[in-house]
Amino acid sequence: MNTVDINCDLGESYGVYQMASDEAILPLITSANIACGFHAGDPATMRQTVQQALEHQVAIGAHPGLPDLQGFGRRRLDITPREAYDMVVYQMGALDAFVRSYGGSMHHVKPHGALYNMAAEDDRLAEGIVEAIYKVQPELYLYGLAGSALIQAADRIGLRSVSEVFADRTYGPDGTLTPRSQPGAVIQQTEQALVQVMRMVKEGNVVSTEGTLIPIKAETLCIHGDGAHALAFAQEIRALLESEGITLSAPGIAR
Repeated sequence: MNTVDINCDLGESYGVYQMASDEAILPLITSANIACGFHAGDPATMRQTVQQALEHQVAIGAHPGLPDLQGFGRRRLDITPREAYDMVVYQMGALDAFVRSYGGSMHHVKPHGALYNMAAEDDRLAEGIVEAIYKVQPELYLYGLAGSALIQAADRIGLRSVSEVFADRTYGPDGTLTPRSQPGAVIQQTEQALVQVMRMVKEGNVVSTEGTLIPIKAETLCIHGDGAHALAFAQEIRALLESEGITLSAPGIAR
């Protein structure tokens, strides 16, 4: 693959709780997933992050999550497909208003945390989410876990999908992300993460926690903006990809 998108979850500050790296990370990525107030973020943070993303010509996506500020949207909640639909519509609308107020347009939607992982495995939840996107803005892209129910649901309804891989997460033998509650779910060593990135992007596979090779489609690469070394990690990944002659661009946007 000669072109790949680098996306990052941003705008996750809330009140006095501030993520320090957002503005510095924006020049290093090609698309941003901005929290919409349910799992993180607040109106002022949304406005500021949208403004900065537009200034850096970074594609903007809504990052809807479960209504769980204390758990950062990473705890699973028992919700119906209709509730998932309503949550996504609501949060898309909030972010889109800020984007439009600055003369921009939204590019994609990427569910957050537990909502993302639940929909990756549950066909009905996935359908609720993609239906919400399709009915509100059918021209948007859906970012979803490569090979997951989210990607399949988007393809069925006619919504453009982008297969996502993760730089700093490990994979189970079925291609799903190792739950964060389990040891080794997050890759802590930068060199290990960089090796995984190059394998996914250039070879189209990833080594599972059981040592098996899993075919994987890497159209967008997620890095996390809330880690202690998020900025340095973003710098190293971008430098590595560029050194390998890989073009960095959000889907549908020429660079």
